[in-house]
Amino acid sequence: MKKTGYYLGVDVGSVSTNLVVMDEDENIVYKLYLRTCGKPINVLLDGMKTLAGNLEKDVYIKGVGTTGSGRQLAGAIIGADAVKNEITAHAVAAQRMIPDVNTILEIGGQDSKIIILKNGVVCDFAMNTVCAAGTGSFLDRQASRLGIPIEEFGSYALRSQSPVRIAGRCAVFAESDMIHKQQTGHSLEDIIGGLCEALVRNYLNNLAKGKEISEPIVFQGGVAANVGIAAAFERALGKRLVIPKYYDVMGAYGAALIAKKKMEEGKGKTNFYGFETAECSYKSKSIECKGCSNLCEVIEISSDGETIARWGDRCGKWSAQLKSATGDGSLM
Repeated sequence: MKKTGYYLGVDVGSVSTNLVVMDEDENIVYKLYLRTCGKPINVLLDGMKTLAGNLEKDVYIKGVGTTGSGRQLAGAIIGADAVKNEITAHAVAAQRMIPDVNTILEIGGQDSKIIILKNGVVCDFAMNTVCAAGTGSFLDRQASRLGIPIEEFGSYALRSQSPVRIAGRCAVFAESDMIHKQQTGHSLEDIIGGLCEALVRNYLNNLAKGKEISEPIVFQGGVAANVGIAAAFERALGKRLVIPKYYDVMGAYGAALIAKKKMEEGKGKTNFYGFETAECSYKSKSIECKGCSNLCEVIEISSDGETIARWGDRCGKWSAQLKSATGDGSLM
């Protein structure tokens, strides 16, 4: 029986870990959106077990790509062929779904990004990893505090008749302002509507300042599910947003696309260790190298007592040992 070849994309972030399985025609055949919960290794392994249990037996993985803040970790554990940053992965995925995209607005669990493209090439971008205001984790917290399911949070904003003014430049100030508005008798709809407008205003004033935002504009990341934020963006910009079908796993989809391209360029056999890696045990530890004044913090991943990956050293003193042993430095 002929086996069917697929590509695996993994996006390990601080809030969510996403896995995508893509066929040869670049269609997503299976996706997982999991909460990282501060345990990226455990959640990644759980995701791999889920994939193994749901995919057909004749499926084999031809290439693997990883992205996100935990891309090196994921790459080391499952055996990645391509390890790319989030900007590249999100841009590749958006272009695959909306080929003429010019602007990408991406808001994830704990950071936000804007990517500007010209003629299919990323020419500018900005990231905000400092403040949580406007990110998925902040919106989750506010929904929980107000006793509203996060799935309904945006619909409250759409029912607002007179959104109140909320200070959105800081997560702490925004929450304090919301509490004050509640105490003075404003409706939840107007408070949430004001919050959505404040967070969009903050995004545009910081990340998008001085940038030309032209259509088509793609809105992706977990927060794209919030209809209140999407509507606030459209009002502020005076332009329509395009929300792709797989808005929540675009990073993982981009990683799979990048892996496919790399394998087609003649990389050879995939580095993928197989789904059985989910049955292994993994440990991570940090080492502060005192070899020079840089004092690099080196991350070391081991499986069953054997070191399989290191990164974080500027000179290659630690990671080069594994590169020379494997003959492949692509993960480092």
